[in-house]
Amino acid sequence: MNLRRMLAIVVKELRQLRRDRVTLAMILGIPVMQLVLFGYAINLNLRGLDTGISDQANTAASRALVMDMVATGVITPTLSATSPQQLMEALRRGEISVGVVIPPDFERRRFDGREAVQVLVDGSDTVVQSAAIQLAQLPLDTRPTSNAKSERGGIGQVSVVSFYNPERRSAVNIVPGLIGVILTMTMVLFTAVAIVRERERGNMELLIATPLSRSELMIGKVLPYIAIGLLQTTVVLALGMWLFDVPVRGSVLDVYVAASLLIVANLTLGLLISTRAQSQFQAMQMTFFVFLPSILLSGFMFPFAGMPRVVQWLAEVLPLTHFLRLIRGVMLRGAGLMELWPEVAALLAFTTVMMAAAILRFRKRLD
Repeated sequence: MNLRRMLAIVVKELRQLRRDRVTLAMILGIPVMQLVLFGYAINLNLRGLDTGISDQANTAASRALVMDMVATGVITPTLSATSPQQLMEALRRGEISVGVVIPPDFERRRFDGREAVQVLVDGSDTVVQSAAIQLAQLPLDTRPTSNAKSERGGIGQVSVVSFYNPERRSAVNIVPGLIGVILTMTMVLFTAVAIVRERERGNMELLIATPLSRSELMIGKVLPYIAIGLLQTTVVLALGMWLFDVPVRGSVLDVYVAASLLIVANLTLGLLISTRAQSQFQAMQMTFFVFLPSILLSGFMFPFAGMPRVVQWLAEVLPLTHFLRLIRGVMLRGAGLMELWPEVAALLAFTTVMMAAAILRFRKRLD
């Protein structure tokens, strides 16, 4: 071996890496991203769950109990309801994750040692179920009398009622989310290499010479993959129902419409990456850079409510975050797309912005 010749190759590779800004950004960006995500953003202890309160007793003791629940940090009251039915409707629409029902005869139940409070939980998220159990441990010894404590308060008087997944099966929560994860991984990657592949094969000049407009070319690149994405959705749905008995309580049509929204959003994001990447390898690197935060911040692997507020704002930009709320609402809670319109609007807005940016970026690269 000639050390001098080998050193020359090392210097050549370092110079090439320095010119390859995307690879250099990945070298520095991935460790920083993982450190921030795992160390700062990801928190397995749920805090600040959106909660509806139905205090039908409205006594000093019931108000003190609500304050004790809020003091745990697990819940944050965002809705005041007059009946348990309003709380169940809000749960179905995904507006709240937890509902607290205090009946009119709360005082009598408390002193008799009977069930005095119900905590309604959105069971489509098993992590939320576990966090809500903490509320059932609160003692009901909040009497405004001079006596110190009630011996009959505590566990057993606060019950947790789980909706949509009473058996707490993880597959019921994971399989709908896997549809989004698979579509995010494949759709972004497919289109991220689309334009780069044409350029590397020398076909770009031929496409430019055709009467196709830039918009027609970009949309034409997207359309075939929509059918592929819907096929993947069908496979995951069929296997989930067959192997894991995952229910589809809402409309199957709504499931496919929600999947189509995510597919188009991811395809337009992939097109934008494709207009920026210089090679297929760079396109795959940039796809990974998008895929990692989508998995970690969307609420698929780690509880969304446990993340810092700044990270939650960042996660709201990701299509997978909104799709998870959509698909779990439709499949597990039986909600309709009109009831979940904020998530639909977010995906449509993301698609519009990404497609416009990809077309503008593509024009600049052709000129």
